[in-house]
Amino acid sequence: MSGRSGHGDGLQGVDLQLGYHGATVVRDAAITLRPGAVTALIGPNGSGKSTLLRGLARLHPIDRGEVLLADGTPARALSAREFARRVTLLAQSRPTPNGVTVRDVVGYGRHPYRGRWRADDPEGPALIDRAMTVTGVTAMADRSVGELSGGELQRVWLATCLAQDTAVLLLDEPTTFLDLRYQVEILDLMRELADTDGIAVGVVLHDLNQAAAVADEVVLLSAGRVRAAGRPADVFTEDVLTETYGIRIEVSLDPMTGMLSTRPIGRHTARVPA
Repeated sequence: MSGRSGHGDGLQGVDLQLGYHGATVVRDAAITLRPGAVTALIGPNGSGKSTLLRGLARLHPIDRGEVLLADGTPARALSAREFARRVTLLAQSRPTPNGVTVRDVVGYGRHPYRGRWRADDPEGPALIDRAMTVTGVTAMADRSVGELSGGELQRVWLATCLAQDTAVLLLDEPTTFLDLRYQVEILDLMRELADTDGIAVGVVLHDLNQAAAVADEVVLLSAGRVRAAGRPADVFTEDVLTETYGIRIEVSLDPMTGMLSTRPIGRHTARVPA
Protein backbone atom coordinates (compact mmCIF):
# COMPACT_ATOMS: atom_id res chain seq x y z
CA MET A 1 0.00 0.00 0.00
CA SER A 2 1.37 3.40 -0.84
CA GLY A 3 -0.67 5.93 1.13
CA ARG A 4 -0.32 8.13 -1.94
CA SER A 5 -2.66 10.93 -0.81
CA GLY A 6 -1.15 12.94 2.00
CA HIS A 7 1.77 10.51 2.32
CA GLY A 8 3.41 11.09 5.67
CA ASP A 9 0.18 12.41 7.20
CA GLY A 10 -0.44 12.07 10.87
CA LEU A 11 -3.54 13.05 12.81
CA GLN A 12 -3.90 15.00 16.03
CA GLY A 13 -6.80 15.56 18.38
CA VAL A 14 -6.51 18.66 20.56
CA ASP A 15 -8.64 19.20 23.69
CA LEU A 16 -11.45 17.06 22.30
CA GLN A 17 -14.85 16.86 23.91
CA LEU A 18 -17.54 14.59 22.46
CA GLY A 19 -20.87 13.34 23.70
CA TYR A 20 -24.33 11.99 22.99
CA HIS A 21 -27.59 13.89 23.46
CA GLY A 22 -25.99 16.51 25.66
CA ALA A 23 -24.10 14.05 27.86
CA THR A 24 -20.31 14.32 27.61
CA VAL A 25 -18.58 11.00 26.93
CA VAL A 26 -15.03 12.16 26.11
CA ARG A 27 -13.52 15.25 27.68
CA ASP A 28 -10.22 17.12 27.35
CA ALA A 29 -8.71 14.35 25.21
CA ALA A 30 -5.40 14.85 23.44
CA ILE A 31 -4.03 12.25 21.05
CA THR A 32 -1.41 12.25 18.30
CA LEU A 33 -1.15 9.57 15.61
CA ARG A 34 2.34 9.74 14.13
CA PRO A 35 3.36 8.56 10.64
CA GLY A 36 5.04 5.18 10.83
CA ALA A 37 3.67 4.39 14.30
CA VAL A 38 0.85 2.30 15.77
CA THR A 39 -1.13 3.97 18.54
CA ALA A 40 -3.51 1.75 20.52
CA LEU A 41 -6.52 3.13 22.39
CA ILE A 42 -7.29 0.94 25.39
CA GLY A 43 -9.55 1.10 28.42
CA PRO A 44 -12.65 -0.45 29.98
CA ASN A 45 -15.99 -0.64 28.19
CA GLY A 46 -17.66 2.77 28.11
CA SER A 47 -14.43 4.69 28.53
CA GLY A 48 -14.87 6.54 25.21
CA LYS A 49 -12.38 4.73 22.96
CA SER A 50 -14.66 4.22 19.97
CA THR A 51 -16.26 7.64 20.35
CA LEU A 52 -12.84 9.27 20.30
CA LEU A 53 -11.81 7.28 17.23
CA ARG A 54 -15.02 8.24 15.41
CA GLY A 55 -14.40 11.86 16.32
CA LEU A 56 -10.96 11.68 14.73
CA ALA A 57 -12.61 10.21 11.62
CA ARG A 58 -15.20 13.03 11.43
CA LEU A 59 -18.00 10.53 11.97
CA HIS A 60 -18.98 11.92 15.36
CA PRO A 61 -19.57 15.63 16.02
CA ILE A 62 -16.98 17.38 18.16
CA ASP A 63 -18.41 19.62 20.84
CA ARG A 64 -15.07 21.27 21.58
CA GLY A 65 -11.51 21.03 20.34
CA GLU A 66 -9.97 20.39 16.95
CA VAL A 67 -8.75 17.56 14.74
CA LEU A 68 -5.67 18.48 12.72
CA LEU A 69 -3.71 16.83 9.91
CA ALA A 70 0.06 16.65 10.22
CA ASP A 71 0.50 19.85 8.21
CA GLY A 72 -1.77 21.72 10.63
CA THR A 73 -4.80 21.68 8.33
CA PRO A 74 -8.04 21.44 10.34
CA ALA A 75 -9.92 18.31 9.32
CA ARG A 76 -13.14 20.32 9.13
CA ALA A 77 -11.61 22.46 6.36
CA LEU A 78 -11.46 19.50 3.96
CA SER A 79 -14.31 18.26 1.82
CA ALA A 80 -15.57 14.75 2.51
CA ARG A 81 -13.76 13.48 -0.60
CA GLU A 82 -10.49 15.20 0.32
CA PHE A 83 -10.62 13.87 3.88
CA ALA A 84 -11.42 10.34 2.65
CA ARG A 85 -8.24 10.40 0.57
CA ARG A 86 -6.22 10.97 3.73
CA VAL A 87 -8.05 9.17 6.55
CA THR A 88 -10.11 5.98 6.65
CA LEU A 89 -11.89 4.12 9.46
CA LEU A 90 -12.75 0.46 9.91
CA ALA A 91 -15.80 0.76 12.15
CA GLN A 92 -17.06 -1.91 14.56
CA SER A 93 -20.14 -2.60 12.49
CA ARG A 94 -21.13 -1.91 8.92
CA PRO A 95 -24.26 -2.86 6.97
CA THR A 96 -23.86 -5.99 4.85
CA PRO A 97 -24.77 -5.11 1.25
CA ASN A 98 -26.88 -7.64 -0.62
CA GLY A 99 -26.17 -9.06 -4.04
CA VAL A 100 -22.61 -7.81 -4.40
CA THR A 101 -19.32 -9.66 -4.54
CA VAL A 102 -16.31 -9.36 -2.30
CA ARG A 103 -14.37 -7.60 -5.07
CA ASP A 104 -17.20 -5.06 -5.45
CA VAL A 105 -17.16 -4.29 -1.72
CA VAL A 106 -13.39 -3.87 -1.65
CA GLY A 107 -13.80 -1.57 -4.64
CA TYR A 108 -15.94 0.76 -2.50
CA GLY A 109 -12.66 1.94 -1.01
CA ARG A 110 -11.79 3.59 -4.32
CA HIS A 111 -14.81 5.92 -4.34
CA PRO A 112 -12.85 9.00 -3.17
CA TYR A 113 -10.69 8.70 -6.29
CA ARG A 114 -13.36 7.95 -8.85
CA GLY A 115 -15.31 10.34 -10.96
CA ARG A 116 -18.37 9.28 -12.88
CA TRP A 117 -16.52 6.42 -14.57
CA ARG A 118 -14.22 3.81 -13.04
CA ALA A 119 -11.69 4.58 -15.78
CA ASP A 120 -10.94 7.76 -13.84
CA ASP A 121 -9.09 5.59 -11.31
CA PRO A 122 -6.22 3.89 -13.18
CA GLU A 123 -4.48 2.76 -9.97
CA GLY A 124 -7.65 1.24 -8.56
CA PRO A 125 -7.53 -2.35 -9.88
CA ALA A 126 -3.96 -2.94 -8.66
CA LEU A 127 -4.70 -1.48 -5.23
CA ILE A 128 -7.87 -3.56 -4.90
CA ASP A 129 -5.94 -6.72 -5.77
CA ARG A 130 -3.20 -5.80 -3.29
CA ALA A 131 -5.70 -5.11 -0.52
CA MET A 132 -7.41 -8.46 -1.04
CA THR A 133 -4.07 -10.27 -1.08
CA VAL A 134 -2.75 -8.85 2.20
CA THR A 135 -6.05 -9.53 3.99
CA GLY A 136 -6.38 -13.07 2.64
CA VAL A 137 -9.68 -12.65 0.78
CA THR A 138 -8.53 -13.10 -2.83
CA ALA A 139 -9.91 -16.63 -3.05
CA MET A 140 -13.41 -15.36 -2.21
CA ALA A 141 -13.32 -12.40 -4.61
CA ASP A 142 -16.33 -13.58 -6.63
CA ARG A 143 -18.42 -14.76 -3.70
CA SER A 144 -21.42 -12.80 -2.48
CA VAL A 145 -20.66 -11.05 0.79
CA GLY A 146 -23.99 -12.35 2.08
CA GLU A 147 -22.45 -15.85 2.21
CA LEU A 148 -19.52 -14.87 4.43
CA SER A 149 -18.91 -15.54 8.09
CA GLY A 150 -18.38 -12.70 10.51
CA GLY A 151 -14.62 -13.18 10.44
CA GLU A 152 -14.49 -13.30 6.65
CA LEU A 153 -16.60 -10.17 6.39
CA GLN A 154 -14.33 -8.36 8.86
CA ARG A 155 -11.35 -9.07 6.62
CA VAL A 156 -13.26 -7.86 3.56
CA TRP A 157 -14.06 -4.54 5.22
CA LEU A 158 -10.42 -4.18 6.24
CA ALA A 159 -9.45 -4.76 2.60
CA THR A 160 -11.88 -2.01 1.64
CA CYS A 161 -10.08 0.40 3.98
CA LEU A 162 -6.68 -0.60 2.59
CA ALA A 163 -7.89 -0.12 -0.99
CA GLN A 164 -8.75 3.46 0.01
CA ASP A 165 -4.97 3.92 0.22
CA THR A 166 -4.82 6.60 2.91
CA ALA A 167 -1.90 7.67 5.04
CA VAL A 168 -3.96 7.49 8.25
CA LEU A 169 -5.74 4.24 9.11
CA LEU A 170 -8.19 4.04 12.03
CA LEU A 171 -9.35 0.61 13.21
CA ASP A 172 -12.06 -0.01 15.80
CA GLU A 173 -11.53 -3.46 17.32
CA PRO A 174 -10.31 -5.03 14.05
CA THR A 175 -9.67 -8.46 15.59
CA THR A 176 -13.32 -8.93 16.60
CA PHE A 177 -14.84 -12.12 15.10
CA LEU A 178 -11.42 -13.34 13.94
CA ASP A 179 -9.87 -16.65 14.96
CA LEU A 180 -6.39 -16.70 16.47
CA ARG A 181 -4.56 -17.00 13.16
CA TYR A 182 -6.21 -13.97 11.59
CA GLN A 183 -5.93 -11.94 14.79
CA VAL A 184 -2.17 -12.39 14.60
CA GLU A 185 -2.11 -11.67 10.86
CA ILE A 186 -4.09 -8.44 11.28
CA LEU A 187 -1.73 -7.30 14.04
CA ASP A 188 1.25 -8.15 11.82
CA LEU A 189 -0.35 -6.23 8.95
CA MET A 190 -0.81 -3.13 11.12
CA ARG A 191 2.83 -3.29 12.08
CA GLU A 192 3.92 -3.66 8.45
CA LEU A 193 1.76 -0.77 7.28
CA ALA A 194 3.41 1.47 9.85
CA ASP A 195 6.96 0.20 9.39
CA THR A 196 7.03 -0.24 5.62
CA ASP A 197 4.55 2.32 4.31
CA GLY A 198 4.86 5.00 6.97
CA ILE A 199 1.13 4.90 7.70
CA ALA A 200 -0.19 6.38 10.94
CA VAL A 201 -2.31 3.64 12.54
CA GLY A 202 -4.78 4.28 15.35
CA VAL A 203 -6.48 1.17 16.73
CA VAL A 204 -8.95 0.39 19.50
CA LEU A 205 -8.03 -2.86 21.24
CA HIS A 206 -9.39 -4.66 24.28
CA ASP A 207 -6.59 -7.19 24.59
CA LEU A 208 -3.80 -5.53 26.58
CA ASN A 209 -1.23 -8.08 25.46
CA GLN A 210 -2.06 -7.43 21.81
CA ALA A 211 -1.67 -3.70 22.44
CA ALA A 212 1.66 -4.23 24.16
CA ALA A 213 2.90 -6.40 21.29
CA VAL A 214 1.88 -4.19 18.36
CA ALA A 215 1.78 -0.58 19.57
CA ASP A 216 4.49 2.05 19.70
CA GLU A 217 2.26 4.13 21.95
CA VAL A 218 -0.86 3.45 23.97
CA VAL A 219 -3.56 5.84 25.14
CA LEU A 220 -5.40 4.55 28.22
CA LEU A 221 -8.86 6.00 28.68
CA SER A 222 -10.94 5.87 31.82
CA ALA A 223 -14.39 7.44 32.23
CA GLY A 224 -13.90 9.57 29.14
CA ARG A 225 -10.51 11.00 30.07
CA VAL A 226 -6.99 10.08 29.03
CA ARG A 227 -5.64 8.35 32.15
CA ALA A 228 -2.16 7.79 30.74
CA ALA A 229 -0.35 7.91 27.40
CA GLY A 230 3.08 6.81 26.24
CA ARG A 231 5.05 3.67 25.51
CA PRO A 232 3.39 0.43 26.67
CA ALA A 233 6.16 -0.15 29.21
CA ASP A 234 5.45 3.26 30.76
CA VAL A 235 1.65 3.01 30.78
CA PHE A 236 1.21 -0.67 31.64
CA THR A 237 2.04 -0.58 35.32
CA GLU A 238 0.24 -2.76 37.83
CA ASP A 239 -1.03 0.21 39.84
CA VAL A 240 -2.42 2.11 36.84
CA LEU A 241 -4.06 -0.91 35.20
CA THR A 242 -5.50 -2.25 38.45
CA GLU A 243 -7.02 1.14 39.30
CA THR A 244 -8.39 1.68 35.78
CA TYR A 245 -9.96 -1.75 35.27
CA GLY A 246 -11.04 -2.38 38.85
CA ILE A 247 -9.38 -5.78 38.98
CA ARG A 248 -5.91 -6.79 40.00
CA ILE A 249 -3.65 -6.98 36.95
CA GLU A 250 -0.11 -8.31 37.12
CA VAL A 251 2.52 -7.05 34.67
CA SER A 252 5.67 -8.94 33.77
CA LEU A 253 8.40 -9.13 31.14
CA ASP A 254 9.22 -12.37 29.36
CA PRO A 255 12.89 -12.97 30.24
CA MET A 256 13.57 -14.56 26.84
CA THR A 257 11.83 -12.11 24.50
CA GLY A 258 11.58 -8.98 26.63
CA MET A 259 7.89 -8.75 25.69
CA LEU A 260 5.54 -7.16 28.20
CA SER A 261 2.68 -9.34 29.43
CA THR A 262 -0.40 -8.57 31.53
CA ARG A 263 -2.44 -11.04 33.58
CA PRO A 264 -5.76 -10.22 35.26
CA ILE A 265 -6.21 -12.04 38.55
CA GLY A 266 -9.71 -13.35 39.16
CA ARG A 267 -11.10 -15.36 42.06
CA HIS A 268 -10.34 -18.66 40.32
CA THR A 269 -7.19 -17.68 38.41
CA ALA A 270 -4.83 -19.60 40.69
CA ARG A 271 -6.82 -22.79 41.14
CA VAL A 272 -4.73 -25.80 42.15
CA PRO A 273 -4.93 -28.63 39.55
CA ALA A 274 -6.71 -31.77 40.72
